[in-house]
Amino acid sequence: MNFNVLLVEDDRELRVTLRDALLLEGYKLITAASLSEGLAITAHSSGAGKSLDLILLDLGLPDGDGETLLAELRKQVTTPVIVISAREQEGQKIRLLDLGADDYLVKPFGIGELLARMRVALRHKGISVTASITHFKRAGVSIDLAAHRVERNGEQVHLTPTEFNLLARLVRSAGRVVTHRQLLADVWGAEYLDHTHYLRLYMAQLRAKLEVDSADPVLLLTEPGVGYRLADDE
Repeated sequence: MNFNVLLVEDDRELRVTLRDALLLEGYKLITAASLSEGLAITAHSSGAGKSLDLILLDLGLPDGDGETLLAELRKQVTTPVIVISAREQEGQKIRLLDLGADDYLVKPFGIGELLARMRVALRHKGISVTASITHFKRAGVSIDLAAHRVERNGEQVHLTPTEFNLLARLVRSAGRVVTHRQLLADVWGAEYLDHTHYLRLYMAQLRAKLEVDSADPVLLLTEPGVGYRLADDE
């Protein structure tokens, strides 16, 4: 998964909570704390050719109403927009939906519901998204992405940030092949698509830390000429 999500929300605590939850799911998150910042980011994204895949929009912003941003967006793009607001009046919801919002979620809400609604909004735009795997256990190895914890036979394994990010990307697609290009783009960035030696180096380091026999891996599997795959969960 490599989707760009803009969160326009002035509540710092909620921004941090949503940031952690969305990053865990593999989304790339951009945050804005005001209407003007949200307008600037959307204008820049459009002009720079770096499109946003989805926008989460609060209404009560310190320098205006999120409805203004929605109206401006709908003059230019069809990016899915989910309004997140404490305002629960039916008339408000109807007006925002008629203005072009794809969904309206009333605060407080559960993270699971938000993620599900995001997947629905993306599917309506022809983008297939499945819920990410965040826990994995097999062959004595236990991985909890939310807790940022990896254990082997009950003992915590220390991973560098890059090792953890690579492993997390494979965990989120456990049982499925992730291509070299996907891994390089998601872990290092689009400018590293030709640096396949990075993958070989870090996969070797992960295997040395997690496999019983790094020369005969049962967890971190190579798909020759394609990419890598983390074995299915138990």
